[in-house]
Amino acid sequence: MLPKNQRLRLSQDLTATVRSGVRSGRRNVVLYARRQADPVSGDRIGFIVSKAVGVAVKRNLAKRRLRAIARELRSDEGNLDIVVRALPGAAELSWDELRQQVASGWSAIEHKLVDR
Repeated sequence: MLPKNQRLRLSQDLTATVRSGVRSGRRNVVLYARRQADPVSGDRIGFIVSKAVGVAVKRNLAKRRLRAIARELRSDEGNLDIVVRALPGAAELSWDELRQQVASGWSAIEHKLVDR
């Protein structure tokens, strides 16, 4: 579990990031990011895992894996709000495949934000 100050917990924060942030889609995950309005302690991360991913056991597995991957990729010096949306095939992927897709999307959104 990520500490409270490293999570996007309010629906308005998730919505603002999805609507006004940059987007990077992969086969089974989509990442959205935007710069924080008032920088806090590092990147903040939120997750969207809908029922389309599967039954509760599969959704929870996908969330646990995504949290662990995000913990590895997160930067303490960053000032981004990042939302990771799991698509239906995310629960069926192996750990390495899911990590590769998230890492690829993560680097893409960071490059897009540098260009902005």
